[in-house]
Amino acid sequence: MEAMNIEIHAHDNDVDVAHKINTMELENWINHLTYVRKELSSLIAFYHAQPLEKKLENEKATQGFEMKQIENDVILNQLQRFKDSRGSIAECQDMQCDMSFIQEHEKCRRMFLYHVDKYRKLKDTFFKDLQGNIGTSNTIS
Repeated sequence: MEAMNIEIHAHDNDVDVAHKINTMELENWINHLTYVRKELSSLIAFYHAQPLEKKLENEKATQGFEMKQIENDVILNQLQRFKDSRGSIAECQDMQCDMSFIQEHEKCRRMFLYHVDKYRKLKDTFFKDLQGNIGTSNTIS
């Protein structure tokens, strides 16, 4: 993960500070979703390595992971496009231009947080089910 070197200076106005903070936050979201992409690939690979009977038990969760992987890639691409478009922030000449970037950032924030919340719930359910299956198989033996 690459560290951002964005400094906030005393002479920066409120809008400049907001843009700098938003840039750091956006980079963190992209890094987080890049990690989620790798994690989802690992979870899906784990499923495919299971014996057939275990695959059938976990098929719904795995389908959820595969859907999340698609959603994750879509959101990651949207965030990357937004990041790329932010290069023109320096060209903003009025508050309306600055506000459009700030409003778009807020849309991205809501989209990111919603996606991560749903992903965590799916993963929590998967691990609870997996833990239950491990507990069940230990008591049967």
